[in-house]
Amino acid sequence: MSSTIGNRVRLSIFGESHGEAIGCVLDGLPAGEPLSMEEILRQMDRRAPGRDQTATTRRESDTPRLVSGVLDGRTTGAPLAVIIANENQRSGDYSSLSRLPRPGHADYPGHVRYDGYNDIRGGGHFSGRLTAPLVCAGAICRQILERRGVTVGAHILRIAEVEDSRFDPVSLQAETLKALSQAGPLPLLDADKAPFLRAAVEEARLQADSVGGIIEAAAVGLPAGLGSPMFDGVENRLAPLLFGIPAVKGVEFGDGFGFAALRGSQANDPYAYDDKGAVVTTSNHNGGVTGGITNGMPLLCRVVIKPTSSIGQKQRTVDLETGREAELIVKGRHDPCIVPRAVPVVEAALALGLLDMLESEACALRP
Repeated sequence: MSSTIGNRVRLSIFGESHGEAIGCVLDGLPAGEPLSMEEILRQMDRRAPGRDQTATTRRESDTPRLVSGVLDGRTTGAPLAVIIANENQRSGDYSSLSRLPRPGHADYPGHVRYDGYNDIRGGGHFSGRLTAPLVCAGAICRQILERRGVTVGAHILRIAEVEDSRFDPVSLQAETLKALSQAGPLPLLDADKAPFLRAAVEEARLQADSVGGIIEAAAVGLPAGLGSPMFDGVENRLAPLLFGIPAVKGVEFGDGFGFAALRGSQANDPYAYDDKGAVVTTSNHNGGVTGGITNGMPLLCRVVIKPTSSIGQKQRTVDLETGREAELIVKGRHDPCIVPRAVPVVEAALALGLLDMLESEACALRP
């Protein structure tokens, strides 16, 4: 399995959902960076299960132990290792899955790829549980980004048929992104939509079903000129991180697939000077990136999260032992909608990718 990513700042994630622990190693961080454990824990709590009625009832403290790479509250430049204990497993719920693959999960392709040796309990290494160390790594990276003037944030754009407002693509401010990270389990630009989102999730839960949605993410404060075509552009570097998040099935930057309905006269972003003499664009259809390179405008992307695959309804599958078709009801504790808990995960992936790019560029410029 390949669970390592990054050029200058590299992340390796290890563990399985029902193993003893999960964690990560973050290598290539600059030395001497102060880290707030309080901020790391706050970000972890945003993702943690059992904190809201829209989430699974599985409870995990998700308290990370930083076992290397930090001394007296500052990075040392050595690989930073994090361990997070698994505390609330119910592995018996998965006893039949070695022969009855769950629809929508990686059970069957994982069985084929790893000759049946992969851990299927709770999804094993394919589980969304592995996003906990990603959020921890992202919480570290975003603190370093903030000191470089870059702020990352995201909100729930859609769950089922309920939609929030979109980010202002031209005038988005860091204060808006920071406020969203403090907004509780349902980060929304229009807080009045929260009851409708909850109702959509609850309706699915009562029907032993699930719903998906869209997360809109952004970064402000990025300099123009970051990224390198053809295969090392900003979208190229961020997309693998975002697609590494379990249940992500689509990523778009700027207007994305909406460009198909526009003409060039509508899609182009005209240049202008702002009141400080800086070059800006008067629109931002391209999401802050043109030719794979940042142009100084807010970076905007959207991520599609599919409905949770584990549902309580009877589903068709196959029995790998008997060679016959079968039926399956998935047991266990599962989110009727993972979108709210995925918001800090998307932010973390964005923060990791952007810090990696900034550090790579800085390293290339050093004598």
